[in-house]
Amino acid sequence: MKERCMIPVVKSPKDYLVFRISPQDSNRLAIVFDSTIADDSLTVCVEIFDPGGRTPTHRHNFAVEMFFILKGEGMAICDGKQIPLRPGDSLLVRPTGIHEIRNPSSERLYALCFMVPNEDFSELIRSGIPEQLDEEDLSVLQRLDALVPC
Repeated sequence: MKERCMIPVVKSPKDYLVFRISPQDSNRLAIVFDSTIADDSLTVCVEIFDPGGRTPTHRHNFAVEMFFILKGEGMAICDGKQIPLRPGDSLLVRPTGIHEIRNPSSERLYALCFMVPNEDFSELIRSGIPEQLDEEDLSVLQRLDALVPC
C-alpha cells in the first residue's frame, strides 16, 4: 500500500482573501479555507458584520452551516425563531433551514462560519467584490484585542 504524505496548510489572517458578495452587503467574508485550498467540499470563513449589518434571509439545499461567535453580539433568525448570539455561542443550521444573522449592535460582529458541503458557497464569495481586513479585524482575529497591558 502506497502512503501519501499530507502536508498541512497553514494560513494567518493576513493571508485571507476577503470579499463583500454584493455592493450593498453590510458584511464581509474572509476565506480561511475552501474547496480550492482544502481539496474537499467545505468552506471555512470569518464573517464580519458591520454595526446594523445582516445576511439576506436564505437557505441551503443540502449543506450544514455552523457559526461560532468570536466577538460581538448578534441575533440569528432560524425558521422564524429569534436566537441571541454572544461570544462563545455556536449555531448549527441544518439543510433547508431558512435563516439569517443580524448585528443589531453598534460594534462589529465576528463569526467563524463552516459550511459542509460547500454548495458553491466559496464560489459565491470569490465572485464578490475584493475587500481588505482592517486593523480592527486583524486585532480580533489575532486575539490582540484580548491582551491586557501590564
